[in-house]
Amino acid sequence: MLNHGFLSRLIWVSLAVILLMLFFHSFLYHYFPDFLHSNYFSGEAKQENAEPRLVQARGNLAEDEKSTIALFENSRDSVVFITTRQRVMDAWTRNIFSVPSGNGSGFIWDGNGHIITNFHVIRGASEATVRLADGRDYRASLVGTSPAHDIAVLRIGIGFQRPTPVPLGSSHDLKVGQKVFAIGNPFGLDWTLTTGIVSALDRSLPGGDGRTIDNLIQTDAAINPGNSGGPLLDSAGRLIGINTAIYSPSGASAGIGFAVPVDTVNRVVPQIISRGKYIRPALGITVDNKLNTRLTERLKISGVVILSLSPGSAADAAGLKGATLTPEGNIIANDIIIAVENKPVDSVDKLLARIDSYKVGDTVTITILRNGETHDVPITLQPGE
Repeated sequence: MLNHGFLSRLIWVSLAVILLMLFFHSFLYHYFPDFLHSNYFSGEAKQENAEPRLVQARGNLAEDEKSTIALFENSRDSVVFITTRQRVMDAWTRNIFSVPSGNGSGFIWDGNGHIITNFHVIRGASEATVRLADGRDYRASLVGTSPAHDIAVLRIGIGFQRPTPVPLGSSHDLKVGQKVFAIGNPFGLDWTLTTGIVSALDRSLPGGDGRTIDNLIQTDAAINPGNSGGPLLDSAGRLIGINTAIYSPSGASAGIGFAVPVDTVNRVVPQIISRGKYIRPALGITVDNKLNTRLTERLKISGVVILSLSPGSAADAAGLKGATLTPEGNIIANDIIIAVENKPVDSVDKLLARIDSYKVGDTVTITILRNGETHDVPITLQPGE
């Protein structure tokens, strides 16, 4: 026999379901009457002579849109797509195979077929192919590299219809907040344009040879794998940097990208083209990063301790003094470099970066600390090793 309480609950639930169904039907009747039609889902409710909807006129493009479109169209042909291959050996047959190893971007540097890209794009590759915007493919030869700046120079033989080189800008006068435009081939999606601003200046990242690449431009323009080596342009379409790296836990763009400044590129590339390598300017002194950290911490100063001088070097001719080594093995600092052209120096990497901003033969003013007093010493930079 049914329990009286259970029967009561059953009646109330049934009434609630009926009321809910009536409410739902009323809702459909008022707001979606076609839904209750018997042919709503059958496909039989067809309308004869249906026409496409009229397209609403959008009006003129905004001025910034026009300028961005013009910038891309003017710059596109100067950007190239680079694919690389690597030779590998079969462990069993000892046969040599050529397999794909990566891809990246680059851009036309001059009318002689020189292509600029990142060193890490072609590192370890046995061959590289450059594809122009018009679809032509060329086997590229390696002219030279500068791993310290993540720069490589390739060359292709273009007999006719040579693309226009990217117009050259400057990076020393960039301001945070300026608009920038990156063109490249992210994930193999060729000739992609992304936009952003200069987020920060004078950033540093580890370079290919263990040294630090300084003076990098930070941007929030989307830079992804495959963008490396492509140009970073200003709003006038001028080259202001080479897209080189991103900071991202996932490997995709996280709004933090870096570019080698064009002032560095314009200093390094001509040397690579003429000599096949980049020769760093130098002072002719011996310094050591780890030892310098220990000495400056002990002396409670900020700078770079000169350990020794090369006889006949630029530093020797300028009258600088190296450290003194006591019979007990202690190092007594004599000259400590604290600035280059009034720009502070607090580490060996920073000193090398400051000097690298100049060319061999330039005369720069070095500020040293000697016996508690500061002295400004002019030095003509010599070729480094």
